[in-house]
Amino acid sequence: MQSQPSYAPAGGAPVWNSQPYAQQYSGPSGPPPAQFSQQSQYPPNSGKWGEEGNDHTGHAEPQRFKPKKKWNDIPFLIFYILTVAGFATVSGLALYSWVKNDGGGGGLGGSRTGNKGILNSSTVYLLLLTTACSMVLTLLYMILLRAFPKPILHVSLILTPIGALAVAIYYFYVKYYSGAIIFVVFVILFAFVYLGYRKRVPMAAMFLNIVLDIAKHHKMGVYGTAIIAIIVQAGVGIWFVFTIVATYLRWGNAACQAGSAANPTSNTSCTNATLIGLIIFEVFAYLWMSQVIANVTLATLAGGPFGSWYYFGPRGQGMPPHPTRSSFVRASTLSLGSIAFGSLIVTLLQLIRMLLNWASQNAAEDGNPVVAILACCAACFVGCIEGLVEYFNKYAYIEIALYGKPYIKAAKDTWSLITDRGVDAIINDTIVALAMTWGSFFIGLLCVLFAYVYLRATKPAYNSDGSYTPAILVYAWFVGFQVAQSLTAAIDAGVSTIFVGLAEHPEILQQRAPALFNLIAQDYPRVVHGIHGTV
Repeated sequence: MQSQPSYAPAGGAPVWNSQPYAQQYSGPSGPPPAQFSQQSQYPPNSGKWGEEGNDHTGHAEPQRFKPKKKWNDIPFLIFYILTVAGFATVSGLALYSWVKNDGGGGGLGGSRTGNKGILNSSTVYLLLLTTACSMVLTLLYMILLRAFPKPILHVSLILTPIGALAVAIYYFYVKYYSGAIIFVVFVILFAFVYLGYRKRVPMAAMFLNIVLDIAKHHKMGVYGTAIIAIIVQAGVGIWFVFTIVATYLRWGNAACQAGSAANPTSNTSCTNATLIGLIIFEVFAYLWMSQVIANVTLATLAGGPFGSWYYFGPRGQGMPPHPTRSSFVRASTLSLGSIAFGSLIVTLLQLIRMLLNWASQNAAEDGNPVVAILACCAACFVGCIEGLVEYFNKYAYIEIALYGKPYIKAAKDTWSLITDRGVDAIINDTIVALAMTWGSFFIGLLCVLFAYVYLRATKPAYNSDGSYTPAILVYAWFVGFQVAQSLTAAIDAGVSTIFVGLAEHPEILQQRAPALFNLIAQDYPRVVHGIHGTV
């Protein structure tokens, strides 16, 4: 067996200490390796990780970091634009009717006025406050993550099997045995995952701190982008809420009966089929828009502050001016069709899973256990595929952002990257992603608690019997989770971008930050062997 080359520094392995990560490892003091002497555009970094340097010498652009200035996947770009336009048209018609009816009555706080048969403005105000609550909680979570990275990563891993066990126990309690058995299997799988991952937590925490240090020195590029994404996601979510409420008001049965009584000669179509079709379309459009917003944000961060830092070094040492703005322009124009393509795949899987869950619940209520079990198994299968596609797409979007590839080409290269790296090479990235996801999940739960307290305190007229409480709480969690994911995804994007950079060109990190490179190589030597060759 061929032995792996040694990457240990001359003075021994770096020693952990209490200093910030950005101060533990300085740049190299010697020339680059001989086999990479032709890549003189990557000069030694005299600063620290993520810090701005004092050397303002310009450098040539690395060959691999030249996004092609070409419009990609144009058919999907057109389809996406038409979908957004269709959603806007339906929304405009519904909101026009909603405004004419004074929003169905109701208001902020304890107002008990309004139509008792349909949702009204009280719901909108509640969900507006829930959105604001989720934004505040997400910012607090980022502060905690910065202060306590290792404990949060450990807790995230432990909560995965515990959460699955809690769901399994609940399903056994309500005698939903098919779902309970599936989650018992998840508990066993997650337990083995934790046993295998726990030794990698220190390494994942190191990567997390590196990314947080980069973000610290590129606040506007990282956190500014994430906050703008939250605001845009919140705005789209609010728009969706208004549209759903207004659609129910205009085309729902209660609205139909009221309209028919007031104007018997009216030919307005407000059947259940019309309402269901419109709601499915609105949910589809919202999921797709939400996916595209999140993925444009990911591409902006990958091709902006994180990608530029990996390939060029800190600001002032070769990093191009305004990398975040340039990356956003590419992601929202030339690469928008590719991003919409990948997002559409996930959106369709999400919609299918939602419909299967709905079918399973209806079959169980109608006394058809076989149909309920089959639908539940199908929903779980689709959910697994959805998760795999989302994880795969994340790296595809980074390839798109860094190199300007169309989606199919980026997907093929991503497949080669992942199959070459192996499972162990992406464990660190997965651990960080779990921490981000669990944080978003609990923020969603806190938003549910806020919404429940608000409903109990205000007692809106339409929910006097509590029939709308479950639906409102589910949507409150959905809003909180989506908003939190938009912000935490900024850090996850940094970890993933560094992984892609290591897979494509590990020699760049070896030259700019040899201590970090050596530390990675000691534990995971295959990670720092580029897929196009070795260092």
